[in-house]
Amino acid sequence: MGSTSFTPIASLVGGALIGLSAVLLMWATGRIAGVSGIAARLFPPYEDREFAGRLAFVVGLLAAPVLVRLGTGSLPAQTIEAGPAILIVGGLLTGFGSVWGSGCTSGHGVCGLSRLSARSLVATITFMAAGMATVFVMRHWG
Repeated sequence: MGSTSFTPIASLVGGALIGLSAVLLMWATGRIAGVSGIAARLFPPYEDREFAGRLAFVVGLLAAPVLVRLGTGSLPAQTIEAGPAILIVGGLLTGFGSVWGSGCTSGHGVCGLSRLSARSLVATITFMAAGMATVFVMRHWG
């Protein structure tokens, strides 16, 4: 595995945009910006008056790279060294973890911690520790 470039400006801007979007969603709808919960509620039986807002949120996530490509003419270089099987297993485990933990990094790590939620603190510590352990195992024994 290669090293990751340190990009403080891009990281700061990205973090600020994530925080701003979470605040705007809370202000406009009173809802937490938990992406896994928003995406899961696009499927039945969750047809309610908030469906259009959830759909717009997810479409915005998917449209972001298209807008970057249109605005800059290219996308940032990315290298994925894992094969399809590892990516599929990783995606399934991430999905399982967000269901089992009743939320994801955006819901617990961004919104929950900013509300001083003890449950979100435990969840964030748990998924950060699991992520670090996974990286360690994959780099040293994978």
